[in-house]
Amino acid sequence: MTDVVAISLEPWDEVWRRNQHFATALLQRDPTLRLLFVEPDHDALHDVTRRQRPSTGARLSHLAPDESPYADRVWRWSATKLMPRTLDRTYDARWARHVQRAARQIGFTRPVLWVNDPRGAAVTRRTGWPTIYDITDDWLAAQRTPAEHDRLVADEDYLLGHAARLTVCSPGILAAKTAGRPITLLTNGVDTDHWRTSRARPADLPDSAVLYLGTLHEDRLDVALVTATAQRLSGRATVTLLGPNALTPQSSSALHRAGVALLGARPYAELPGYLQHASVLIAPHLVNAFTESLDPIKLYEYLAVGRPVVSTPIAGFRDRPEVTIAHGPDFAAAVRSALTSGGHAAYVAHGLPTWQGQGERFALALEEVAAG
Repeated sequence: MTDVVAISLEPWDEVWRRNQHFATALLQRDPTLRLLFVEPDHDALHDVTRRQRPSTGARLSHLAPDESPYADRVWRWSATKLMPRTLDRTYDARWARHVQRAARQIGFTRPVLWVNDPRGAAVTRRTGWPTIYDITDDWLAAQRTPAEHDRLVADEDYLLGHAARLTVCSPGILAAKTAGRPITLLTNGVDTDHWRTSRARPADLPDSAVLYLGTLHEDRLDVALVTATAQRLSGRATVTLLGPNALTPQSSSALHRAGVALLGARPYAELPGYLQHASVLIAPHLVNAFTESLDPIKLYEYLAVGRPVVSTPIAGFRDRPEVTIAHGPDFAAAVRSALTSGGHAAYVAHGLPTWQGQGERFALALEEVAAG
């Protein structure tokens, strides 16, 4: 029996990202495998500052049956964070102790530790569990406070030196991480059948929707470009953002004032209908060292549905001949041109990496770690 503790950057929810696809591949491949999925903390102070009711962490429990066909072998747990680390310097050590305790409660004795969030280094330090570090974002290149950056550097240095296996999602990260040891490139993927099966047009999708799919995050989304594009397309199309909103209240307000439709998150099962019926799909990302490290999942999803795509010159997108690349004032003009051309893009993307295939490769890497 293989037991796995996953330290995830995202919760197990209806959006479905790399961790959920890889976890499903693991569970599918090994009918004895059990998984503890450690979700991000619930930050009570952050909720208060955003004038929201403080949330609390998820108690140790199985996934609901509708969240996974393997729910009886998957537990979730998350902590409640009451204060910033600058005021609570022992938080990560206590958190690691609680992760270890949760694993023991469900009978895990010597699990494999799958780290996606670099702070998982605290669990590796405490437990000595064999670790696979799957790097999906180069957080050292993101804009963070000096204290946060120093913590990330320390955590990542420890993992690069002590993890039994290192995997990365993009060539950019592969080039940036000079660990002096083998690193496996495992890009993201797509379930092409899921995205290509015809769906009805969602009732809340605006007419002539210029659609962005993904978490709205200040590290990725060029908010100024989105607002400018929405203003230039006013009366012709509606810039529509579909995904969890992690923007500041100020950025969200600016988007609303520009006429951008913020639809929020939708279940993974419903997303193909939005992409299939959008007029143009966009990726208005910032162009910087952080976005250079990404392998955007939306690239594969956009290509799978075959709609016209306009993107800033970011990693992944700029390498695909099917994508129109534009930046600054040219972005809105490129979107307008794509709207005028109408219809489906004149291509069917072939050779896209699949979640099944990439998940199988990740499972093999994890099995090697488990075998020692």
